[in-house]
Parts: sequence; C-alpha cells; structure tokens
Amino acid sequence: MDDKDYFFCGIGGSGMLPLAMLAKAGGAGVAGSDRALDQGRSGDKFDWLRRQGIEVYPQDGRGITSGAQILVASAAIEDSVPDVAVARKLGCRRMTRAALLAEMFNANQAGIAIGGTSGKSTVTGMVGWILSATDRDPSIMNGAVMKDFVSSDVPFASARAGSGPFVTEVDESDGSIALFRPAVAVINNIGLDHKTMDELRTLFGGFARAARTVVWNADDAETAALVASLSPRDSLSFGINRGDIRASEIVEEPASSHFLLDIGNQSLAVRLKLPGRHNVANALAAIAAAIAAGVAPDEAARAIEGYSGLARRFDIIGEAGEVTVIDDFGHNPDKIAATLRTLRAFPGRIIAFFQPHGFGPLAKMGDALAATFAAELGPEDRLVVSDPAYFGGTIDRSIGSEVLLAGLGDRAEHCAERGACGERILALARPGDRIVVMGARDDTLGEFARVLLAGLAKRGDGA
Repeated sequence: MDDKDYFFCGIGGSGMLPLAMLAKAGGAGVAGSDRALDQGRSGDKFDWLRRQGIEVYPQDGRGITSGAQILVASAAIEDSVPDVAVARKLGCRRMTRAALLAEMFNANQAGIAIGGTSGKSTVTGMVGWILSATDRDPSIMNGAVMKDFVSSDVPFASARAGSGPFVTEVDESDGSIALFRPAVAVINNIGLDHKTMDELRTLFGGFARAARTVVWNADDAETAALVASLSPRDSLSFGINRGDIRASEIVEEPASSHFLLDIGNQSLAVRLKLPGRHNVANALAAIAAAIAAGVAPDEAARAIEGYSGLARRFDIIGEAGEVTVIDDFGHNPDKIAATLRTLRAFPGRIIAFFQPHGFGPLAKMGDALAATFAAELGPEDRLVVSDPAYFGGTIDRSIGSEVLLAGLGDRAEHCAERGACGERILALARPGDRIVVMGARDDTLGEFARVLLAGLAKRGDGA
C-alpha cells in the first residue's frame, strides 16, 4: 500500500481508526478529520494519532490538498460535508470504509471473517487472540479495543498488523458483508437489527457461499436453517446444545465462567475470564474458527483462557459504595438481553442506562427494544433512558426514546440529557446494585460510566 495516500473522514470512529492504523502499517500515507475534534471531544485519541505520525484536521476540508488522495468516508456522509466537497472538486477517488477493508482482507488468502447480528466483535477478538497466542501472527481489525493488545504505547488497540491470517468482523447492517471473500466465514447468529430478516438471509447466504469453510451456530435456528439450505462444501458447527463443537457442564460466575469443551471424543476443561452463557457460545465460535484455520483443539482451548475481553463489552469499570458499574455495548435486542440475563443470574438490583445509537435504529427496533427491557428487567430493576445519540445530519427525529418505556410502568423513566440521567441514577443507586451503561456509536459512554463511578465514590466519602 506504499503508493496510496488515504484521507479518513471520521478517523476517530470505531471502524475508521483501526482501518487507518492497518493502512499505515501497510505503508500508506494516512491523514484524517473528525467532527468530534471540531466539537472538542475525544482529545486523547487525536493526540495519540498524531504521535503515530497521522495528521488530524478539523472537518472543514483543509486536509484534502491533492487529487491523488483517496477519501475514505461512510456512504452516509453527506456531500455537503466540506471534506467531501473539496475531494469532489479535486477529483479524489472515494471509498467506503468497508470497501477498503474488503480490499485489504481479500488480498489475504487465509482471511477469517466474523459475521452475525451479535457477538462478532467479541468473537473477532477471541479468534485474534487465539491465533496470536499460538504464534500465527494475525492481522486483526476490530470495532472495539482489545484489552490483551493494549499497552502504554497503544491505548486504542482495536487493530493489530501481522504477517499471518487476517481476522475481521464484517457488517451486515450496511450490506458490506457481501464484499468479503473469506477462507473461513463465521456466522454467529442472525437476528433483527438494521435489516429485515429476508434481507439478512440473502446477505448471510452470499457470505457463506463465498467462503471455503463455513463455521456456524447450530443453536441459532435462523443460522441452522440457512446453512441447511446451502449445503456448504466444508463446514464446522458449534453450539451449547448441539454441533460438532459443544459446551457441557457450564458454570457461571459473576465475572467468569467455565465449561467442558466437547469435540469428537475429547473433553477439555476451559475457564473464561468472561461471564455469561453468551460468552461461552462466543468462545465456541472462536475455537471452531481457529480449528478451521488449522489450530489444534487443545491449543485453542488453552489459548482462549488468556483472553481478557474488549472495552465496552460487559466491561467492569469498578465498584464504589458497594455498587458495581459496568460499561457495555448492548444496543440491539439480542445484545441487551444477553447482558441483562448475565446480570440477573446473580443477586442485586439492576439499574440500566440506555442511550439509543441513533434515531434511525430507534425507529426500526424501538418496539423490540421496549419488549426486551420489559421482559428482561425484574420488578425491582430500573431503566433510565436518554435521547438518542445524534451527531448532526438530516435524519428524521420524530420518534424519541419515550417509546422504550412501554410496558415498564414506574420501572423506567426518560431524561433527555445525559447529565440528568446521571443524577437520577446516582439518586437511585443503593448498596448491592449493579449499574450498567449501554449504547453504541458514542465513545463518550465509557467516560459516562467512569463519571458515575466517581459520583458513587464521592457520595461514599460523604462529599
């Protein structure tokens, strides 16, 4: 890539930043802009990018200086954005993030692509860690910071550049999953999120047909039905209850879990540093993918025990005043249900904060989200919701967060501003509670979780 010069519009985003780092590691020239920089948010991230030799500009067009630059921008970025306008004037080639990622991934003949409505970032991190721990030297592209690769020099470790297999999560929400040609395709699950079920079946069907080997979740009815209709030439199934690779004797603990990994006539004891049956299922997916890529089952089982997880995926921030604060990426019905079920497996009231990740997703799945909260929160639990994340643009904002309160009665309330939500949560919290902050597409949610923890500590000090 040393003859390429990329300009990333929105370089601080969870999908853009790791891709920019991989492009730079490949020898390309890299620069970018971000609206968060203009708004004074996430300054540490942009300072770090500059220390890596990546110039970061305000999103006002000044960073686009040559028609030879390739503008990398989301398809949703409007033509009125100054970077886009200047790039068009200069005749710059424009690529989506997904198109550039697919170009890089498809050049690797041993690529492992992780698809699914839920769990793909965690499975991507797990597969990447297994391959790294077993000396396969992978490249990894993730939408979340991978704790095991974080260091003082690399605090935003959502990517890793290596000489071995390329491991990445792939996105069905924008249809870009269709661009990838993996050696190993993982289908973790298929459920309602951004697309209709018919659209999802088409996308995941094409994804499976493009792969040499399909690794699929036998416990997920939609996935099982899809694979049965395709009859792939090479496949490996996993599941807690059924499949080629299974888990038995599962024991859940507040911050960990352990189980027996059953494959053929082997049973291997595995202890995860992560809680919840959904993470046991994620571990099965990752182990199956690693096996499909040539890792021995016992090597994969031992390696995954060292996996520490991702930032913002059931990330325990700390405890103060006998109240635990957890930061989580839950934003669709399946993810939220998995998080709440993990919490409900143990004593203590749940105080859930939720910020919808956009007005569009809220309009599409608001009813399903409300039903999930109503079903998964207990009678003593509480839900506090803020207005959706909004960073500008012309999206219809007629449907608000109030729709999430349906069926919850006095268990839920809406505070438009996040600051007011924080005050209300601190007023509600009492010893033994677990506060979980949920939402996506907003880096400042992790900061909000830490603010809540600090507020609890301050209250405990009598201040």
